[in-house]
Amino acid sequence: MSAVAEQLKTVYEQFIEVPDHQVAQIINGELRVMSRPRPRHALASSSLTDELFSPFHKGRGGPGGWIILFEPELHLSNGDILVPDLAGWRRERMPQLPDTAYFETIPDWVCDILSPSTAKQDRIEKMPIYAREGVAHAWLIDPELQTLEVYILHEKQHWLQWTVYQDQDAVCAPPFEAISFELGGLWE
Repeated sequence: MSAVAEQLKTVYEQFIEVPDHQVAQIINGELRVMSRPRPRHALASSSLTDELFSPFHKGRGGPGGWIILFEPELHLSNGDILVPDLAGWRRERMPQLPDTAYFETIPDWVCDILSPSTAKQDRIEKMPIYAREGVAHAWLIDPELQTLEVYILHEKQHWLQWTVYQDQDAVCAPPFEAISFELGGLWE
């Protein structure tokens, strides 16, 4: 076994030992362990799930056609294991859930809720990995600044910022432009 493979195996063994009350990720070969999110973070994530789940996952009042999940564990190339706050797959790409506790199918959309302790990691380390893997859409939500940044993968290699919503703006953004919701609902 090569030295790199041995190192990844050791990091993965540490990864599986992390207690359930913490979130673990392997980013660029390094184990990262975080506490569960603070209340503003959890509210934004839960509220966004509420906005998207019925119309896109269930097809109630919207087009359906998506699987949207909270904190899925993504097993990616180069040994990276990322846990976005939310991720979505078009059903034609993932018609059913895997039997594993993790996902190897690359999502079509990811969303990370920024917090002071993770914002740098989410922006500088995870976003390039999502681009490398071919995730087509990414959203970054900042509960402190009350913003939603919408990114679209350009030429299968780097992100273009499509727009930024703030405060109480009406959100109608790819890949979920079939509906509109009030961004302020994520903060209240």
